[in-house]
Amino acid sequence: MFARVILPLLVVGLALYALLDLFGSEEDERGGLPRWLWAVIIVLLPIFGAVAWIIVKRSARRASGGGPGPSSRPGRRPSGPKRPSGPVAPDDDPEFLWRLEQEKRRREREGGGDTP
Repeated sequence: MFARVILPLLVVGLALYALLDLFGSEEDERGGLPRWLWAVIIVLLPIFGAVAWIIVKRSARRASGGGPGPSSRPGRRPSGPKRPSGPVAPDDDPEFLWRLEQEKRRREREGGGDTP
């Protein structure tokens, strides 16, 4: 019973997962093959195609420096724009700290003292 029912369901599930993941993928994650060709490979060779797709996508993501994120789930897109790399908080921004220091010096020269 196990081999006649469960194994085919697992194969179909793996192929379905790979197809959903494929249709939610970016172009640079596909290893140079078009989406339609990956779909044909996954449908015609479900086990080999699905495993090959998962390996290619993971290695492409690892090579580009990206890790698992919102777009790593099948059929999902990131909800907002990607954060630019750089300072996270204002007190980590050297330009912000420089402007803050200049403003503090200007207030001291004008006789403002310690009040902000």
